[in-house]
Amino acid sequence: VQLVESGGGLVQAGRSLRLTCAASGLVSDHYTMGWFRQAPGKEREGVAMISSRDGGTYYVDSVKGRFTITTDNAKHTVYLQMNNLKPEDTAVYYCAVDGDLKPSAQAMGVLQLGSLGQGVQVTVSS
Repeated sequence: VQLVESGGGLVQAGRSLRLTCAASGLVSDHYTMGWFRQAPGKEREGVAMISSRDGGTYYVDSVKGRFTITTDNAKHTVYLQMNNLKPEDTAVYYCAVDGDLKPSAQAMGVLQLGSLGQGVQVTVSS
């Protein structure tokens, strides 16, 4: 499986960015995709995930109401719309894909063990 991320950049607080991740080499029609992030000096954190089977989602509390994860199953692509960005959202964001999981905090731990992309930098200035 290969994951290609795009859409990162430098924005001011309060603005928006959309991350895109295209997956290739998937062998199943049912899979889970998601996003993680890692800030300097901090552990990698699960941000959001979505099921291709039913569109179920999970978000970490810190992004609820600001971030939206969606998927285009025909294109094997996942998007992360990030609104009202804050300086604490600054991190390298990684896309991930794994098998058919039910989105949850626990499932984020499983997803992290799947295939990860190379990461894109998101920097939010105050």
